[in-house]
Amino acid sequence: QVQLVESGGGLVQAGGSLRLSCAASGRTFDSYRMGWFRQAPGKEREFVAAISWIGSTPIYTDYADTVKGRFTISRDNAKNTDYLQMNSLKPEDTAVYYCAANLSPRATMKVDEYDYWGQGTQVTVSS
Repeated sequence: QVQLVESGGGLVQAGGSLRLSCAASGRTFDSYRMGWFRQAPGKEREFVAAISWIGSTPIYTDYADTVKGRFTISRDNAKNTDYLQMNSLKPEDTAVYYCAANLSPRATMKVDEYDYWGQGTQVTVSS
């Protein structure tokens, strides 16, 4: 089992920044993929960013077109924690943000291909 706990959400003005954290615990894996997704009210959960690992080597990093150039995904292996740095935030970025773990490092962006999920953290961007 893997437990994921997100933190760092909040209220920010348009143009501002937030950094989300996802602390992982439980079983460890040599190869895997960590992703961030978001879900706005009335909308389906959508892919934001993900990074695939083999050991401590990142092999794939992907971003949704809507966040490319503004968001950065990273990981601190020593802390077993993933981050999503979000800059130049827009009101349309308002959503609950979830981190997710995929036991395969395959470069997938599909919600149903991730095995473990955190509880989510709310991000609200005011105009």
